[in-house]
Amino acid sequence: MKLIKSIISLLVLAFLLSACEVNNRVAVIDSWARASVPGQSVGAAYMTLISADDSTFVRAETPIASSVEIHSMTMDNGVMKMRMLPELPLKAGKEEKLAPGGFHLMLFDLKKQLKAGEQLELKLTFRDASGKITQQTLTLPIKEAE
Repeated sequence: MKLIKSIISLLVLAFLLSACEVNNRVAVIDSWARASVPGQSVGAAYMTLISADDSTFVRAETPIASSVEIHSMTMDNGVMKMRMLPELPLKAGKEEKLAPGGFHLMLFDLKKQLKAGEQLELKLTFRDASGKITQQTLTLPIKEAE
């Protein structure tokens, strides 16, 4: 049974890698950015990453923000705690969700409002197990919070 599950996982990963935006053998699915309000200086982006091999999500960049940070969010005794992560490890074949309430990307010092219906360009940088660095540029839809 374990072998069948492994084979199914590999087939699903192969399909995702062929059907999604892929670089460095990392599939990016369900990517989107949250619309901001006028004057808001920070934004957030979300996605699911699936790597064919063990690798690391190192950083993200966008022309409309001064910086982008990988963040984790947890609730501790009713208090929300966010912290910046220097990088995010990706295990082979395992989905790593960047979603509201968990891991996510924070965009700081926005140069313009993120408006629903528009798009955001985002460049992701990955490092594989051998140390090779690759980049992938995405175009994310900007949506109202779900």
